[in-house]
Amino acid sequence: MKIILFILASTTILMSCSSKKQLTENSKEKWRNTGSSVVETAIGPLELVPPYSSESVTKNSKIIAWPSNKLPKAPTGFEVAKFAQDLDHPRWTYVAPNNDIFVAESNTKNSADRITLLRDNDMDGVIDERYVFKDQLNQNLGMLVLDGYFYIANTDGLYRYAYKEGQNKLEGEGEKIVVLSASGYNNHWTRNVIANKEGNKLYISVGSASNVGEQGMDKEERRAAILEVNTDGSDEIIYASGIRNPVGMDWNPVTGELWTAVNERDKIGNNLVPDYLTSVKKGGWYGWPYSYYGDINDPRWEDDPHQNLVDMTIVPDVPLGSHTASLGLTFYNASQFPEKYKNGAFVGQHGSWNRAEFAGYKVVFVPFQNGKPQEPVDFLTGFIADEAAGEVYGRPVGVTVAPDGSLLVNDDDGGVIWRVSAIE
Repeated sequence: MKIILFILASTTILMSCSSKKQLTENSKEKWRNTGSSVVETAIGPLELVPPYSSESVTKNSKIIAWPSNKLPKAPTGFEVAKFAQDLDHPRWTYVAPNNDIFVAESNTKNSADRITLLRDNDMDGVIDERYVFKDQLNQNLGMLVLDGYFYIANTDGLYRYAYKEGQNKLEGEGEKIVVLSASGYNNHWTRNVIANKEGNKLYISVGSASNVGEQGMDKEERRAAILEVNTDGSDEIIYASGIRNPVGMDWNPVTGELWTAVNERDKIGNNLVPDYLTSVKKGGWYGWPYSYYGDINDPRWEDDPHQNLVDMTIVPDVPLGSHTASLGLTFYNASQFPEKYKNGAFVGQHGSWNRAEFAGYKVVFVPFQNGKPQEPVDFLTGFIADEAAGEVYGRPVGVTVAPDGSLLVNDDDGGVIWRVSAIE
């Protein structure tokens, strides 16, 4: 409890700190010469190059249509098919206890602000029913059905609506039970929500408003964090903090720990800072914006390093590559896939923009043995059309286990949900 209170108190103090200016070329050169750092992660040692070892570049992807004869590529023994299409940025999928499938259609700009309901009544991989479940939302992402309520995580708050299992449309304006910040330019607007096993606590992921606090830390209050609240929104605590942009959350089916996929910071080189998958410790501090991967200082805070917090930063468990935009997360607890996938984690990587060569644009699989992570491997690829031309077919985000044990992958820029199933 003392650690938790210290972090919360420290976070409050930090809100008054001013933003950091850009580094001079002389300062960048100094950091280039600091040498590599080696940190011990849960899957082994990780060597990290010094900041500014390469130039920070912008390479945005251009979306082109999937050819009629082209599909994402899964490993041998799996097949890929379109589960749903003609969606407007289907960023996230949630499967309700009754197997209804809800899709959040939302985007950074020109968001549809909508939830679409899909039903595959006979579980043959073909949609039988489709409804507009709720519209006129505000950059919605996370969804949850619990105790007669349907929860929606909008960018500005967590809402709940009276809900009856099987209804086709959600009525009313709902009750805003948690106010969430959308301050600054709201760079990381997505909000996710999940419940604990007992169903008496909710966990809300809130990304930072900025890259590294450059707008001022007053804009970051209750951000770059996972919040814990009661199901009515009361008794809020900051469950964990210093997490730049946690989006996907799920429970490790073996250990019961909360895990999250985190989109790390930009603009200090092609190979910094690796996104990660990690267990989340209650009261844990993960470094943003002052350090990364433990006590490696972020150079942009050299004039005010907050070394007391840097020294207590937790090293994340599984590095996932720099600038991959690792967002989606689900543990596989079904039985359709081969045994080696049991209790492992799928991570949707939306893809880079701050890297000379594309990174991400795929789904990776992290095997787990006895609840412990192993080295990630590629699972679903083929989203990059032409690297040289900067063209991609789509950008995977959400990953969800379907009721029949297949894997649903949200390709938000492609407007498609892909279904990956094991070949019998």
